Amino acid sequence: METRNGWADLTDKASFSGIWFHAVLCGFLLALFVSLPLRASAAPLEAKAYKMAGDATHMRIVMQFDREPDPRWFLLRGPHRLVIDLPETNFSVDARELKARGLVAGVRFGNVGEGRSRLILSAKGPFAVERVEVLENEKSEGYRLVADIAASSERVFDEALAEQTQTTGSTQATKKTDRLGQMAPRAAGKRFTIVIDPGHGGIDGGAEGVNGAVEKSVTLAFATELKKKLEQTGPYNVFLTREKDEFLRLDERVRIARQHEADLFISIHADTIRLKGIRGATVYTVSDKASDAEAAALAVRENLSDELAGIEIEEENHEVADILVDLIRRETHTFSMRFARSLVGELSTAVELINNPHRSAGFKVLRAPDVPSVLVELGYLSNAKDEAQLLDPDWRGKAAERISAAVELFATERTGTGG
Repeated sequence: METRNGWADLTDKASFSGIWFHAVLCGFLLALFVSLPLRASAAPLEAKAYKMAGDATHMRIVMQFDREPDPRWFLLRGPHRLVIDLPETNFSVDARELKARGLVAGVRFGNVGEGRSRLILSAKGPFAVERVEVLENEKSEGYRLVADIAASSERVFDEALAEQTQTTGSTQATKKTDRLGQMAPRAAGKRFTIVIDPGHGGIDGGAEGVNGAVEKSVTLAFATELKKKLEQTGPYNVFLTREKDEFLRLDERVRIARQHEADLFISIHADTIRLKGIRGATVYTVSDKASDAEAAALAVRENLSDELAGIEIEEENHEVADILVDLIRRETHTFSMRFARSLVGELSTAVELINNPHRSAGFKVLRAPDVPSVLVELGYLSNAKDEAQLLDPDWRGKAAERISAAVELFATERTGTGG
């Protein structure tokens, strides 16, 4: 468009320049506006608290964050470790909460460069990751990372490692309450495995006989004899929870059974009672309600083993809402009952038993959810005749043979091959 002295052309140019300037300015402001939340989100996470609870069979780890983290986890061995990778994080946690306990042998954390941080949990042995998930706090601001691990076997751990290698090498934490792990089924072709637990040990001597016999020595001698008989009888893998005079926590004994992926757990004991005339062997299975007052009293005494040794006990509620785990526990209890009945039948042919020899109570050492378990009281050290028998190698041999026969029947039922 042409006008006098070219003013229209100049005006058009000025208008264009103004439009261009405003466009650039708006673009700059928009970019600045968009970048502000991005820069805020790039600030390091704040890990405000850390807690661990559980025992040598199950542990729960909880870490609190100021906002939602995006963790990924993977497994390492040598030692067995759970590694949780996080965005860059400032850790402000109480050092006392990092003290090794239960299944966790050590905790480390820190930055690993390139805007990343890492939490490393070392375990006492192989374990299964039941879940790693992020949950929003219900009654306070922020989020929490929850990790549940359970003692397991080398086979299960190796299978998890192999699966990890075949996929991405790490697993993203879930944001719901579904469990990631399930109880592993019995491996096909696996040799039938028995773990024998000589009761007490170390600073915990157990009961004392009328003539000076000490329960921890009696149980170790018998367990050693039983292991020998079982290895002679069938193609079994047989392990002892202890092979010398050492103290083991009750949950540690359960962890060892699960580590070896035991098909059967037999805990060996020899108690005392105020009535010196009572004698004979008893077979116990676990139950929430004791079968009788004597069984309840015995369970209380045996469950005090850790406290008598000066071990601080952290009571942890391990109730699980998982229907699968509940079914496994029921099936395990059924197998425990079957073995107990078979064991009573075999022992009755060679060993004196008390009245109602199959009893039940809440023994902590029998609480592995996936391992059929019994506790065998060989006799009463408070009775001179029982004490003498328990120290007699010939009697130990006969009793061990009958227990081996019961194991053979049970293994045949479980595998269809007798081992």
